[in-house]
Parts: sequence; structure tokens; C-alpha cells
Amino acid sequence: MDNTAVLKSSKANYQEGQNIYNRINKRRRAIFFIVLCSLIVATLIDLMVGPAWLKIGDVISALRFGPEAETINSAIVWSVRLPMTFTCLCVGASLGMAGTQMQTILANPLASPYTLGISAAAGFGAALSFLTGFPFLGISWLSVPISAFLMSLLASLAIYGLGKAKGMHARTMVLFGIVITFFFQALQSLVQFRASPEVAQQIVFWMFGSLLKSTWTGVFVSSSIFLIASIVLSRYVWQLTSLSAGEERARSLGINTDRLRLKVFIISAFLTAGAVAFVGTIGFIGLVAPHCARMLVGEDQRFLTPLSALFGVLLMVTASVIAKIVIPGVVLPIGIVTSLVGVPFLLYLIVRRT
Repeated sequence: MDNTAVLKSSKANYQEGQNIYNRINKRRRAIFFIVLCSLIVATLIDLMVGPAWLKIGDVISALRFGPEAETINSAIVWSVRLPMTFTCLCVGASLGMAGTQMQTILANPLASPYTLGISAAAGFGAALSFLTGFPFLGISWLSVPISAFLMSLLASLAIYGLGKAKGMHARTMVLFGIVITFFFQALQSLVQFRASPEVAQQIVFWMFGSLLKSTWTGVFVSSSIFLIASIVLSRYVWQLTSLSAGEERARSLGINTDRLRLKVFIISAFLTAGAVAFVGTIGFIGLVAPHCARMLVGEDQRFLTPLSALFGVLLMVTASVIAKIVIPGVVLPIGIVTSLVGVPFLLYLIVRRT
């Protein structure tokens, strides 16, 4: 009788746990649906808003008839606004996902591509390219994005190398990231000091982070990097979830945390480099988006990673809309808008945790 009672109790507990798990997953799916619907609405608004405002019917008509249609609305949508909107999708998703992974592997809520100096390294690479004018593969317009891309990867490898030399402690790697930030900011200032007024103006404009530089080539490169990174990261979902529960717990499950950090850090570096190489420095998306997602779905990487990417896109598209309507007829650099949103959020995180 005792064994029977224990068995019934175990079944009841299992069923109760299963019901709770199903309710949690149902809530998570509802959150995904709401965020996705919000993103669709924000995307349509972004296509409508600009120096020349369009009606929703005009946007849908231009999308339906394609870029071959010889109308003003079609030219505006397909040649100007769609590249900007798709750039928001690629950059926001990449930074949101990269920020989530960096916060996970470093166990630090303030870690992001921006705060770790990877964006500052991209800025130095772009500034150096503007100053030297050295073209890659004989194609001058590729000089800036490739320089930014390479410097981002260099900064990421430097942070990882220094961290590995000190035992891969999360706090140490964050401190090295801060050092890298100031180092590349100093180099960038030196380049600006040595540049002519015209080149210095180009550098400053790039550092603002502007969607006006969006191209279909940039969209293709950024989206390709994001898709490849997403596929690779999907292999480490349960390992990253275990790592978020603590270093010792992850090691007890047989996970090589050092190797996992190396792989994820390199993937995050590629995501960041692909995101900022074509549009300039975009701050705080990689910091804000993961926290918004984490508050809603927790640490389960199966839900946290894709939702962080969606929140990154939603924040970018919303910032794009704000950048177009703050000053009528003028498109503000989106990096300014994201920083204005990110600074108070970062202050809130610091105050809440101290």
C-alpha cells in the first residue's frame, strides 16, 4: 500500500509539473505572438514614415507590384525605405542575439557588444579607412565595412585572449572589454585629429550610426551572418541554459565551459561585426533587448535567444520611426536615438543592482 501511495503521489506531482510547464510554454508562445504582431505593425509604420509620408495603401500597393513598377511610391519604398527597414531587421536581430550570448557566457547583465568595446573597434576601423582611403579588392566602397569588420573581430579576439590568460573569469573579461573600449576610442580620436575637416566629418557621421548608408549588399551580408550564427548557436542551446544556472552546475553536467565560451564569443563577434560594419555604431540594442526578453521568458535559451533577436528588431524599427519624425523632413542618425533610450535603461540596471 505504501508503494502504491508513493507511486500515485509521484504521478500526481509529475502531472502537476507537466501542467505548470505547459502553462509556461503557452504564455511564452503568446508573448512571441504579441511581439511579432507589434513588429509587423512597427515595420509597416516605418515604411510609411519619412520626408514623404505614404499611406498604408500606397505601401502595400508598392510592395505588391514590385520594384519594376514605374511609380514614385515604388521607387521610394523599394530603393530607399525597404533597404533601411531590412537593415533594421538584420542589425537589431544580430545585436539582440549577440548581447544575449555575451551576457550568458560572461554572467554579467551589463555585457554587450557596445560596452565590451567591439563597437568602438569597428569605429576605429571605419575611421582608419576614411583616413587612408585604402580600397579592398579594388572596390573603394567596401573599404569602410571591411575595415570595421576586421577591427571588430580583432577586438573580440583580444578580449578573449586576455581573458583566457587570466583563467576566463567573467568579471576579468568585462574589465578587459572596458580597457579595449578606451583604447580604440583613443585611437579613433587620434585618427580624427590627424584627418582633414572633410574626412573628420565623415568619421563623425559614421560614428552616429545612420540608416541612410543602408544598401541591399549590406542587408545580404548581415542577414547571411545572422542566419549562419543562428543555426550554429542552436546546437548549444541546452549548454548555454545550463551555463546561465552557474559555472559549477554546467561543469557538473560535463560541459567544457571554456570551449563553449570561446565558440559563443566568436559567433557573437561575427554577429556584431556584421551588424555595425555597414551602418556605423549602434549602441545599447545589445544591452536592452536581452533584458526585455529575459524578464518575459526567463533563462531558457530556446526562447530567450529568438525573443532577444525579435526585441532587438522591434527596438531598431521603433528607433527608426522616431528618427524620422522628431525633426520633420530630416532623418536623425539612429545611433543617437538608441543611445538616448539605452542610457536611462543602463542607469536603471545599475541602480537596481546596487
